[in-house]
Amino acid sequence: MARHAEPKTPRRGLLFKAGLGVTAAGAAVLGASAAAQAAPGAAVPLPVDSLTRTDAGAAGAGALTGVTHGLGPLTRLQLDPLAKTGVDPLANGIGTQVADFKPVGTDLVTGHLTEGGAVADLPVAGPLTQKLLP
Repeated sequence: MARHAEPKTPRRGLLFKAGLGVTAAGAAVLGASAAAQAAPGAAVPLPVDSLTRTDAGAAGAGALTGVTHGLGPLTRLQLDPLAKTGVDPLANGIGTQVADFKPVGTDLVTGHLTEGGAVADLPVAGPLTQKLLP
């Protein structure tokens, strides 16, 4: 199957040339302004020592703050997208009871998820995430 190029129209060529002209004019203006800025005086000294020195404590605190603010909302998202629906496979639980002991079942593990819980609602992970994240 051969590919055929679209026929060139005079209007399309004119628009292309106009776009190139505008781009060239913009580049000329930006180049002239940069040259005018650099020309008047001596070079501005850069504070090289402040650029190369790193404050590890501040960097770590900033990274931790970014992570906590980024992950904080994720702890409140519903984990099971099928929760509270009739097709949720985690809602199917099985349980047993031996003698006079308390009944044990899978609902103890999946109950929080089938009710639409988030990470912050889980018994073990919830308090942990609330201490780590705001």
